[in-house]
Amino acid sequence: MKIGVSTASYFLRMYTEQALVPIAKLGADSCEIFLATHSEYTSEFAQTLKRELIEARKYSPLEVHSIHALTSQFEPELFSRNDRAFADALATYEKVLDLAKEVGASNYTYHGAAMLKRAVKYNFDFDHISSRLNMLSEIAEKRDVTLCYENVHWTYFSHPDYFRTLRDMCPALGCTLDIKQAMQSGIDYTHYLDAMKGRLRTVHLCDCDGEGKTAIPGRGKFDFVAFFKRLRDSGYDGPCLMEVYAKDYNDDRDLEEAYTYLVDCLDKSLK
Repeated sequence: MKIGVSTASYFLRMYTEQALVPIAKLGADSCEIFLATHSEYTSEFAQTLKRELIEARKYSPLEVHSIHALTSQFEPELFSRNDRAFADALATYEKVLDLAKEVGASNYTYHGAAMLKRAVKYNFDFDHISSRLNMLSEIAEKRDVTLCYENVHWTYFSHPDYFRTLRDMCPALGCTLDIKQAMQSGIDYTHYLDAMKGRLRTVHLCDCDGEGKTAIPGRGKFDFVAFFKRLRDSGYDGPCLMEVYAKDYNDDRDLEEAYTYLVDCLDKSLK
């Protein structure tokens, strides 16, 4: 395992491509690129990212582990039964996958459909959902990318049982574990980790305080040493990417402290 950083940690502080050099300066050699809008879902923007990666590699051998799009812009419609809505969403999805291939990303972090009516109990049509996910996985595989469903408290995948149901139905589907989203779902992350075992490709790291509020790593109560040990025991050996909210830190020095803290926790977990 190793510690990386998502460009989402710089969201609204700088543009996506501008975050790559600061990430490399932290010492990270793995990142996730969070694409924020449709103008970034293009081959032209892929070239911009590649130029910035060349600059970033003056500071570390930074590689793109995964791509993450702003889900609300098109991902929910990938489950739509409206042919036009689905076709439009699919075209955007393929553009994002093309960009992923261009920048060397092997994983796509996926939120999927949202639960807009939180007070309503959803009855999921798993036959329909799995059919679409298998199609999306196949399209991603043609570009050497794995579709990785992320646990998110406001989406269909808010509970580990949701993925347990899909496991056998979607054999090519990977997972992204987000520990802050587990906390916001009110479910211990170990239950998600158990459901994802053997499918986990990406991990998102954030901290939380005693009141359940998010914080940058080292400023909260989460036991990262125990977490890394549990990850390793589960068989996971991929990158763990720091993904924090911009509101939770002041400047790059805070991110540097958080990154150093996570690296130290990972080292301690090996002892």
